[in-house]
Amino acid sequence: MTEIVSLPDVTAAMPDRAPLGPEIQGGALSIGNFDGVHLGHASLLGQTRRLADQIGGPAIACLFDPHPIAILRPELAPKRLTSVVERARRMDAMGIDYLVVCQTSPELLNLTAEQFFDGLVCRNLRCRGLVEGANFCFGKDRGGDVDLLSKLCRRQQIQFRIAEMQSSDGEMISSTRIRDFLAGGDVRSAAQMMATAHCITGIVAHGDGRGRTIGFPTANLENVDVVIPAPGVYAGTASADGIEHRAAIHIGESPTFGSGEATKVEIHLIG
Repeated sequence: MTEIVSLPDVTAAMPDRAPLGPEIQGGALSIGNFDGVHLGHASLLGQTRRLADQIGGPAIACLFDPHPIAILRPELAPKRLTSVVERARRMDAMGIDYLVVCQTSPELLNLTAEQFFDGLVCRNLRCRGLVEGANFCFGKDRGGDVDLLSKLCRRQQIQFRIAEMQSSDGEMISSTRIRDFLAGGDVRSAAQMMATAHCITGIVAHGDGRGRTIGFPTANLENVDVVIPAPGVYAGTASADGIEHRAAIHIGESPTFGSGEATKVEIHLIG
């Protein structure tokens, strides 16, 4: 399993000491949001894994939690597709050794591109390789781009690669497009871009037990903190206690008993 490593303060490292252990340093890094860990991310992370193998270090992904826009413009912050834990689970299949989670703060967002590069890439992770997409920006007000990043890497003798991103139907694969598909109930297209079904998790709420009277155990999910598809009935699977079941998943008002109560996610287990 990809190990999740928390980095509360990018600027915490001193010139001769970093808060992260040596096992996570000296590798190849890719920085991004990685929400959904879709096929575009898979291409980026696959190249990170290959570069890590070439330089003989770990393959590392780095993201920011919460998303920077949640601090800069909270009213515009999108619902996330995947939790940090789910992102790490998907990255494990792509050969990523560590997922570094930087705690987003106003102080972090105020760092210039050079300060951010020095704090994260050089002092904390002491990277020997870096892989990013052509549209990557970093630092305060997105002041750094791949041209600046290339120059900074050359100064530090860090190998830098610009990854070719995958497209679908002539358009770039993106987390925004996946959210749009889910908002329209097109879970099939969303799954094609992620190479896996959309996954939602939550806490099972105690219902009135009437689902068992019609032969299908029913579970209602609460505290779902990822994107929920458009109202409708979907075929899927449900996992509980490590056991998977075929399931009919209803999203919207409970259809079974006509109570009028707004049940966001109602799962009917089918065997």
